[in-house]
Amino acid sequence: MGMDNVDSFKERETKMPDEKSNLKTVYRALSLNGYTGGGAPSAVDIKNGRIIRIRPFHYDLNCTKKELNLWKLQRNGKTFEPLMKSLPCPYSLAYKKRAYSPNRIKYPLKRVDWNPDGERHPENRGKSKYTRISWDEAAGIIARELKRVHEKYGPYAVLAQADGHGENKIIHAAHGCQILLHDTLGGFTQQQRNPDSWEGWYWGSKHVWGNGWVGMMAPQTNVVKDVTENSELLLFWSCDPETTTWGLAGQSTTRLSYFWSEVGIKQVYICPDLNYGAAIHADKWIPVLPNTDAALQLAIIYTWIVEDIYDKEYVKTHTVGFDKLKDYVSGKEDGVPKTPAWASPKCGIPEWTIKALAREFATRTTSIVHVCGGSMIRGAYSHEPARLECILLGMRGLGKPGVHQVVAMTSIRDTMPKSAHVSLSAFTPTKPGDRILRPHSSAHTRASKQYLPKTLIQEAILNPPITFSGSGACAAAVEDQFIKYTYPIPREEGGSEVHMIWTDAPCRTTCWNAGNRTIEAFRSPKIECIVAQHPWLENDCLLADIILPVKTTFEVEDIVSNSMHGIDIPSIMLQKQAIEPIGESKSDYEIVLEIARKLGKYDEITQGKSIDEWIKYCFNTMGLQELINWEDFSLTGYYLFPTPLDWEKYPAGMIKFYQNPENHPLPTPSGKLEFYSERLATYFPDDKERPPLPHWIERGDTHDERLSGERARKYPLLIVSNHPRWRMHAQCDDISWTREIPTCKVKGWDGYLYEPLWINPEDAEKRGIKSGDVVKIHNERGAVLGGAYVTERIIPGTVSQDHGARCDWIIPGELDRGGANNLISPAGLVSKHCGGEVTSGFLVEVEKVPLARMEEWKRQYPGAFEKEYDPGSGLGFNAWVEGGMK
Repeated sequence: MGMDNVDSFKERETKMPDEKSNLKTVYRALSLNGYTGGGAPSAVDIKNGRIIRIRPFHYDLNCTKKELNLWKLQRNGKTFEPLMKSLPCPYSLAYKKRAYSPNRIKYPLKRVDWNPDGERHPENRGKSKYTRISWDEAAGIIARELKRVHEKYGPYAVLAQADGHGENKIIHAAHGCQILLHDTLGGFTQQQRNPDSWEGWYWGSKHVWGNGWVGMMAPQTNVVKDVTENSELLLFWSCDPETTTWGLAGQSTTRLSYFWSEVGIKQVYICPDLNYGAAIHADKWIPVLPNTDAALQLAIIYTWIVEDIYDKEYVKTHTVGFDKLKDYVSGKEDGVPKTPAWASPKCGIPEWTIKALAREFATRTTSIVHVCGGSMIRGAYSHEPARLECILLGMRGLGKPGVHQVVAMTSIRDTMPKSAHVSLSAFTPTKPGDRILRPHSSAHTRASKQYLPKTLIQEAILNPPITFSGSGACAAAVEDQFIKYTYPIPREEGGSEVHMIWTDAPCRTTCWNAGNRTIEAFRSPKIECIVAQHPWLENDCLLADIILPVKTTFEVEDIVSNSMHGIDIPSIMLQKQAIEPIGESKSDYEIVLEIARKLGKYDEITQGKSIDEWIKYCFNTMGLQELINWEDFSLTGYYLFPTPLDWEKYPAGMIKFYQNPENHPLPTPSGKLEFYSERLATYFPDDKERPPLPHWIERGDTHDERLSGERARKYPLLIVSNHPRWRMHAQCDDISWTREIPTCKVKGWDGYLYEPLWINPEDAEKRGIKSGDVVKIHNERGAVLGGAYVTERIIPGTVSQDHGARCDWIIPGELDRGGANNLISPAGLVSKHCGGEVTSGFLVEVEKVPLARMEEWKRQYPGAFEKEYDPGSGLGFNAWVEGGMK
């Protein structure tokens, strides 16, 4: 957009570089979702070859508001519109610290006691240090291992871990470039990306409304506009708009939340902690015990039915199964009425507060807001509160003006027609031989005959064979959940157990379930080789036998769209190389080519194209040549997409279904909201953990994580493991600027910066804990350490420690100093037929770590405490490398 001003842009650009100071500016999409669509574009200033600052990108550099046709939201005489500059989150603005982190991997490494021609010592993964090797040696070893494993076991013996969060790239995709090679070699076992942070929606809501890529409400078109104009009350349920969205799209959700308050839309936060969003936006905070939302929801439904304050006509015409719901809630089914008095001791909310919430919900035009994550949706049996939320909205007339589920505040971007912005769908391969974005697409669909849900890797290695319901692919249709899969597939189909792992997503232990169990699996002797490629020496890298250094986004040439969650002004950016590679690092794509060369597959993967040619190929594949010519795009470095002229005409959310359910049915068997699922009754008739009608599940065969359970006598606290504010999952935990913030790290008496553990003064006093104390959070699955942060922002009976902290093992698989609490999360899935993770709302105990205990650990495990450590960045590269190479 704005190419009428190319000449003036040329004049300004030529004045920007200073020959004396060697100053230049390049543009970057510093979103960290790990796929093709970035967010919150940034300008990166480089002087004398080094990054000196990162700042917001100015959309008005060569465009005007009129040219961009900025969208506007209006209410009560006030207007909300995009700023003419981007709003990167703090850790994006500080990302140069990540590029220059002492934790960067500088050279290819081999574990000192792993010999591919002799003893491999898998039991020492996570303990042993590494030694430097050359790229030629590293590529040669990996090529020989691939050949050996293929010849001995077949191609499915190689597990490709190629998904998850990471830097946004296309040609040099952070995840999945290895799949290009595996495809040429005959296949691989795919680690299937489960819909993490959406477990409940994926395994629950899809059975009610049948919608959504991961089960959340769809479509989202113009929902934010409609909410702004018509909603009176917003329930931010287990939601924090000041955390997760930062790493995806910057701080646009912050501005929107402020605007909603400014125009008088009431915001109520329902969550165990007074989180960052609640602290600044909430009109009321209703603290609920983690993973007990279903009890609260059932009590609201009970109140509505008893007081006759629900939309009976809508329920009659738009839903099925209400009679069964009524029987369960009233107690006719099981003899237990789901009254507010019944729910109160379960969820920790006073009876009168439940009634007040139910009545206000019923008398105000209400939408429910989510930014994924939260203890509601990532806990045991999370599909039950997810389904009950669909029912709550259904009983209030889901789809009518002001009554929606608002998903991650993405709907402004989703308003735009597909031709007006670039999204993941624009990069889908048109044929199997296409290089373009095949790595990315495989993370969301089943790209291999043999695959494993990410949540079951540890069990597949330790206790094969396994069976599971549903592939867990993020983009899979709901019908996929009714299919039984096995690992390994039959031998006659080429099936094999996994014996080699190649990971470009080395945070399985840190960000998914049962991390300590995963360490045990990776140390199994049946896993003969583990290869990890990553920019930073952290987490699962420390379990690898060969480690390869990867370039960051600053060190590659690429092309990336900025079209992800909530983005104000979508764009495409030509990402010119900003700095020279750190050490001997190569891009993920270049690494695969090094190994492909050894295997004679180089030409097959490159298809004869250089990086520049692939970038131009992407440009043409996107259809950008219809909007801007290549020469002008190369000059400006970006293209901004204007808002469609008719954007306001697009119907909001599910309003067509609301207006006429017969002509606009939902993608369910009945075409209506299914409070009771006949399909679940048919396919899983004996499932007590996910019955056809959503229930309150006190405990079951899979989990006992309630305060009422037997385990709670020993582990009497429920831990909330939220998405972090000061990093993006496991990314950015080594930025010194943020580590100085008290809610980012707590400095212990030993000078170590610990992951904060929020604990209520009442629970802290019982345990003799004060702010700043080093504490141990533990259960039968292991222990992690933390720094006590005593505060009333967390309710009694509950503690909170963000997930994603870097592992720093004292005893790998047993005790972690870094505070990576997913290590001690349950191994069990959401429920027996639902392959999601349970990483929040589980039972722990907390105790103070005295000086004498720490000194004992130092004597027992001296190697864990002798590694080089910097408070500003944590453990560095030298901590794990023999000789401490500089």
